Amino acid sequence: MMGLLETAKISLRSLWANKMRSGLAILGVIIGVGAVIAMIAVGRGASLQIESHISSMGSNILIIVPGTTTSGGVRMGAGTQQSLSLDDAIAIEEECSAVSHVSPELSGVAQVVYGNRNWSTGVIGTTEGMMDVHNWSVSSGRFLTDQDVRSSTKVAVIGETVAYELFGSANPVGEIIRIKKVPFQVVGVLAPKGQSAFGSDQDDVIFVPVTTAQKRLFGTPFPRMVRRISVKARDAESIYLAQEQITALLRQRHRIGPNQDDDFTVRNLTQAMEAAQQSTQAMTLLLGAIASVSLLVGGIGIMNIMLVSVTERTREIGIRMAVGARPRDIRLQFLIEAFLLSVIGGIAGIALGALLSQTLVLLFDWSTSISPSSILLAFGFSGFVGVFFGFYPAYKASLMDPIEALRYE
Repeated sequence: MMGLLETAKISLRSLWANKMRSGLAILGVIIGVGAVIAMIAVGRGASLQIESHISSMGSNILIIVPGTTTSGGVRMGAGTQQSLSLDDAIAIEEECSAVSHVSPELSGVAQVVYGNRNWSTGVIGTTEGMMDVHNWSVSSGRFLTDQDVRSSTKVAVIGETVAYELFGSANPVGEIIRIKKVPFQVVGVLAPKGQSAFGSDQDDVIFVPVTTAQKRLFGTPFPRMVRRISVKARDAESIYLAQEQITALLRQRHRIGPNQDDDFTVRNLTQAMEAAQQSTQAMTLLLGAIASVSLLVGGIGIMNIMLVSVTERTREIGIRMAVGARPRDIRLQFLIEAFLLSVIGGIAGIALGALLSQTLVLLFDWSTSISPSSILLAFGFSGFVGVFFGFYPAYKASLMDPIEALRYE
């Protein structure tokens, strides 16, 4: 053990005696480790942002929208057929075993007035199932209830943005607002959610009972019509079974024949978001791999510096061998030097990577996240690079003939 400590001291003194050469060798490792940490932080930040969007929208989600219509041979867009009803939503919740919660929705844009303040916002007629399907919660007051829907009560739950625009810092619960000149009592304020995956403000919304929206706000081409139905499967494994059950049930309810097209579309929202997340993870690996190239370049720089060091210290090696140093002692000394260069560079590189990540946040407003695993990976890889690229110079030094080394000028 004493021999190893003594060798480490000799290695440190040698590195300190050649500060410029050591600094150049360390620089490559610093840049490499910093780049690896910063690039992985960028990729991981994007992945966490997508996870946050998935969480805010709800997990295991299916969206059912009406199908398309054809007029004069021209096919119109999705949702033009108006084929979904509140009764379809009730049937799905009661008859589809793979479904846990259902939220029928009838939405539109309306001007909302309180006192001398007004605000144009999205109004969604829905049921209490909206809370469970889309992971909504209230920060004050309450959400809509079954009784509100059955009685077509004129009550509203407002988002944080609407609350601020109409009431400022005052508590809106219990106050009366007018939506399309119809008075509604505010019974709750939604907990903030922030932006959606598409950049829209999720807090700029008002929820009212779906039956009230049908009768008092938007009207419908046929009784109890809704524009879409959001469904939450019991778990991730049940989502495809839920999709099959919903399709079969709605085809039966809408009396669609075996050779006829569906008058609705079931969209798997979770699948699309997971695909985006997988793409982001692949990008993270790609960025990390590209950054790792600079770390390899730093390792090659260490090897070159160490080879120069071996040549310059030929007489020193000869003297050490002449006084009893064994080839493995010489080899160990140069390996320790290479390892120390990598470790010092790795520590400085971690600081550089953290600085680069914060700089990207401040300059470009990118989302970054540095994980302990990425730090350990970059630090461990830098140590491996030092040993790997330092082995050949160390091995070359250990094979020197002491007599020839002493004669070297």
